[in-house]
Amino acid sequence: MIIDAHSHVHDSVEAHVRLLDEAGADRAVLFATRPHPERADDLAELRREMAVLNEALAGGAGTAEGHRRAWRELDDALAAHPERFIGFLSVPLDEEPEEIAAIVEREVVGRGFHGIGELTPPPGRAALVEPVLRAAADHGRLPVVVHGSAPTTADDLTTLSTLARRYPRVPLVVSQLGGAHWMQAVDLVRDTPNMYLELSTAGIVFAVRLAIKELPDRTLFGSDAPYGDPVLARAMVERVTAPGGVREAVLGGTMAALVGLG
Repeated sequence: MIIDAHSHVHDSVEAHVRLLDEAGADRAVLFATRPHPERADDLAELRREMAVLNEALAGGAGTAEGHRRAWRELDDALAAHPERFIGFLSVPLDEEPEEIAAIVEREVVGRGFHGIGELTPPPGRAALVEPVLRAAADHGRLPVVVHGSAPTTADDLTTLSTLARRYPRVPLVVSQLGGAHWMQAVDLVRDTPNMYLELSTAGIVFAVRLAIKELPDRTLFGSDAPYGDPVLARAMVERVTAPGGVREAVLGGTMAALVGLG
């Protein structure tokens, strides 16, 4: 099974399915999103969408209606193509731990989502993820995906590895190969057995090669679509791996096991 481990709801969902078909991907992990860069027809429109993204990555709460709309879009996509999408749901990081635990139980577990994410703590505040990990630990091996590229800092990655060790039953996935801090991310994930490294938007081929070599059973093919392309992301993995077990694990086997499909 080929699984794109990182994608966001597209407008339209059918366009996303076509991308998966082109990539030969059976399924994709799907996150909600407020920005939709794929809607932009020119630079001005793209700037508007990216401003929403930058606000979210900086810790901006956005509007309640914006979040409700993103959740509805996710629900609609999952309902339309349950055989193609694996739903993950983000949770607010600015609530009290008791409320976060209740949200995870009610909205994530209660509604049948496979994991939590993509979480986007403000730069320098990765410790906000801890109540989510604690709640996930209460429900067994519920994977948690945390944004890994800018504005995530090197210190944030260290904090995530420290938190992961406190909750060893929870698979903690760092996305986007840790961005500019990818070498540190590889080191930290290698030394933290319940951490995983998702490979989307990597701009350096040998970063992907070395990550897979160091972490053959804990690296995940992902595209971060619509920001990346699943066809190109799969091609990069296949470019740096030989046919066989490691490639199969990276392209989907490991993710399938994390979400209970293996």
